[in-house]
Amino acid sequence: MLAKVGQKAPNLSISEWVQGIPTNLDQEKDKIVLVEIFQVNCPGCFLYGIPSAIEIYRDYADEGVRVLGMATAFEDFDKNTVGNLRMLAETGEVVGDTKMALGQYGQLSNDRLGYKIPFPLAMDRIVKSGEPSREKIMDIINSQIPNFSAQSHEMQQQMILRVGQYLSSKEYSAETFETYALRGTPSTILVDRRGVLRDVSFGQDPNLRRMIQKLINE
Repeated sequence: MLAKVGQKAPNLSISEWVQGIPTNLDQEKDKIVLVEIFQVNCPGCFLYGIPSAIEIYRDYADEGVRVLGMATAFEDFDKNTVGNLRMLAETGEVVGDTKMALGQYGQLSNDRLGYKIPFPLAMDRIVKSGEPSREKIMDIINSQIPNFSAQSHEMQQQMILRVGQYLSSKEYSAETFETYALRGTPSTILVDRRGVLRDVSFGQDPNLRRMIQKLINE
């Protein structure tokens, strides 16, 4: 089932922890959890998403806020790998478009980041795509099209067909990325102290700090 804001947050699907002590959402009891979702080959993740997550980690660590980083892959599967994530964690070295963009902005030294990612890092579980089930197709449709049931029968069938064709065309699927119906990277997942999903955002969210502060005050 897809994650829904206001309901219990599903655990992250993890293939490997490359940094920090292995954990998951159900193990972070009484903590506010921010999960920063990124791709290794994603310049915007390293220019905006990860630096923002590091600031939150530093500013709110003493107020019960836990920050976790998860690398995923919905494209460039040759670069968005657990091997490259491990290299990033151990040496700060980046690859591909990230290396090119950060180099142009003068943010690398010997192809390495000028900062250390201080929070735990995991790799999303990437699996070979198979024929999508009807349930999976409907989960995606209902999460993206709230008024689906109000559409004509013909329109509903067209939507089901298109989503099925899209899922069938994907060589690989990233389980956490799909469970949370993410639209790209960087994205953030915000979970409150009770383990309830409170927000899922794509790109830079100017309200993220306000939401975290609200959860702290609850």
